[in-house]
Amino acid sequence: MEENKMIDVSENIKNEIKSSDVVLFMKGTPVFPQCGFSAAVVEVLSNIGVKFNTVNVLDSDEIREGIKKFSNWPTIPQLYVKEEFIGGCDIVKEMYESGELIELFNSRGIDVKPS
Repeated sequence: MEENKMIDVSENIKNEIKSSDVVLFMKGTPVFPQCGFSAAVVEVLSNIGVKFNTVNVLDSDEIREGIKKFSNWPTIPQLYVKEEFIGGCDIVKEMYESGELIELFNSRGIDVKPS
């Protein structure tokens, strides 16, 4: 039973990641983030003006644990772009500050607002 549950969780995660070009697994929601790191990534994505979907990992222990196994990354938030794991808060902030994040979105054909 436990094995099947993990398979279902990773299927759910894959479906979430496929459903949108930019998906953020976070604690809370963009309007009401439940941790500073999640809030920081939401702010970066909002500043760039990119459309993104979010998954509130606090709604499901299975998703919260499952996403860490799925990405092999121990912390949340986690950003996915075109089904590729980009990183957590520190990586996203560094990429934003260096301009790399906007380049990534541009190279994947994802609209950002002009700076």
